[in-house]
Amino acid sequence: MNVVDTSGWTEYFFAGPHARFFAPAIESIGQLIVPTVCLYEVFKKVTLVADEARGLAAVAHMKLGAVCPMTEEVALRAAALSIKHKLPMADSLILATAQLSNATTWTSDEHFRGLQGVRMPA
Repeated sequence: MNVVDTSGWTEYFFAGPHARFFAPAIESIGQLIVPTVCLYEVFKKVTLVADEARGLAAVAHMKLGAVCPMTEEVALRAAALSIKHKLPMADSLILATAQLSNATTWTSDEHFRGLQGVRMPA
């Protein structure tokens, strides 16, 4: 199972330098888990950079995976991870979702560097 951080989604949607790194995780729809916080962040970023129509198209693509809501379990795990690793809220929610789903986190966000279960481009 795979969880792609917002940085990976934006690389993919904007054909950034690491888009190919994230493509296998994003395109393996049956193995893809999408935290709701990623829907928020990607929609906001794509809408700001492009427009709302492109933001909605990005979200529609993301929803091909299994959208995972922020439950009480996710929230409490995220808070503990945030304290332990000094992670911002969204990053801790993404990591908690991945951990609770036994998934790999795919990201280029330096906040995740060195954490177990995380894949980053070289």
